[in-house]
Amino acid sequence: MQFSTKTLPQADFDSAKQVKPAIASLVALATDCLILGYSKADLNKKTPGSLLLELDAVLGGSVARAKLAGDLSGKEASQCLLRAEVSWSKAGVKAKRVLLVGLGDLSAKESLSLQSYAKLAKATLKTLSGGAIESAVWFVPSFGSSADADTVLKQVRLTAQLAGEQTYRFGVRQPAMKFKAVEYVDPFQELRFVVCKDGAKAVQVAVHQGEALVEGMNLAKDLGNLPPNVCTPTYLAKTAQGLMKKTKLKVELLTKKQMEALGMGSFLSVAQGSETPPQFIIMRHNGGKASEAPTVLVGKGITFDTGGISLKPGEAMDEMKYDMCGAASVVGTMLSTALLGLKQNVIGVIPTCENMPSGKATRPGDIVKSMSGQTIEILNTDAEGRLILCDALTYVERFKPKAVIDIATLTGACVIALGAVHSGMFSDDSHLLADLTQAGHDSLDTVWRMPLDAAYQEQLKSNFADMANIGGRPAGSVTAACFLKRFTEKYPWAHLDIAGTAWKGGAAKGSTGRPVPLLVNYLLAQS
Repeated sequence: MQFSTKTLPQADFDSAKQVKPAIASLVALATDCLILGYSKADLNKKTPGSLLLELDAVLGGSVARAKLAGDLSGKEASQCLLRAEVSWSKAGVKAKRVLLVGLGDLSAKESLSLQSYAKLAKATLKTLSGGAIESAVWFVPSFGSSADADTVLKQVRLTAQLAGEQTYRFGVRQPAMKFKAVEYVDPFQELRFVVCKDGAKAVQVAVHQGEALVEGMNLAKDLGNLPPNVCTPTYLAKTAQGLMKKTKLKVELLTKKQMEALGMGSFLSVAQGSETPPQFIIMRHNGGKASEAPTVLVGKGITFDTGGISLKPGEAMDEMKYDMCGAASVVGTMLSTALLGLKQNVIGVIPTCENMPSGKATRPGDIVKSMSGQTIEILNTDAEGRLILCDALTYVERFKPKAVIDIATLTGACVIALGAVHSGMFSDDSHLLADLTQAGHDSLDTVWRMPLDAAYQEQLKSNFADMANIGGRPAGSVTAACFLKRFTEKYPWAHLDIAGTAWKGGAAKGSTGRPVPLLVNYLLAQS
């Protein structure tokens, strides 16, 4: 998906006198589709300078005919697509179509809420997608002319994000990984945001941010959707290294011997059942001062999870290729961060391996020693994500981070609690909680705070080790977070359980790219 901006000084709806020249300049743009927002109030205005009246004059009565047919209601997110007629070209109209989008009861001096804006943006992009439309022009001021720069920035950035989601197709960016004879590519691949002079800077910034965000989401989706015989720990590591060629990211890999020397017994216990070697990936974006404490993102990278000796049921086990979506989201976010050139230090850390049953695999009842020195009784080998994350969370202490966020498809219990709407968020740090909540709101990649009370730690008691790796069925997502908390006492920390949000199952099976939008918006706010 390609995004661009264009500034038209005369394209402004702030006064009635400006509407006519604004319409004339807009319809003169060569595009497959011009997109304009209108309110219910615009339907009834019959005075010179009203939006629909001036547009109708240029389009030779197309708007009036649509209104007479009942196609124009003004209802929020309603769509009315006008196709070019002979009279259009005679009037100098170069747009092949005009899409009128209802804004509901919005007045000329109001701005849509982000949720309402997202509703109409999704509906609009769905109309544009999948047909003959290849390019479109989105006239930003028509969706709330009095919106402040920050609101405009968020709206345009969100539009780019949603456009990327709508047009994503697996395999398009990786020709060597096409597993179907015919891969459908959505023709809609170009979106241009047109704005008047006053809002040009905010829109240009938003488009740049949206473009980088979509690139990161696409990469995260591709990694998640690849089959597990392709997307192995080694493939993940090579993908991360490959980003050094197109960005300024620095990537380092720890060998198994280095992991053993560091005492990563917990992580390596998960990997020992597989023939595929584990990888420990460290990605660095050095955008801030050398003395500046970094933000660290830690992603769970189980590229396939059989459950190990505690074998999962066979039904839908194929979806366990998505157990590395935490890692994929970190790789995607690091790509977006580099493309944005954020003026801060960000480090991505990815412990990645397979969880396989074999004669070498860890058994229920085994006790392992983590990098922190704490011992863990493994009661269930299918609770492996926390075992690889705990050593990574200990490892990142060396960076003296200002904040650490781990991202993991950690528990089925979180799916039961929150479904596919919110990612579970666990933290005791008020600043992290507030910032992640706001970032989720701005990106529609929402989180919901879950408890982390010390009382839940009782469920992790073991008779033979410092802790058990599970705490029983009650509050399973909470006890998993409590387990991780024992390894994060030296820095501000938040845990995101994305088991319900990272992918969709059934007929719509595929990676969602979440929580890349959340993480990118969080990092943008930190800048």
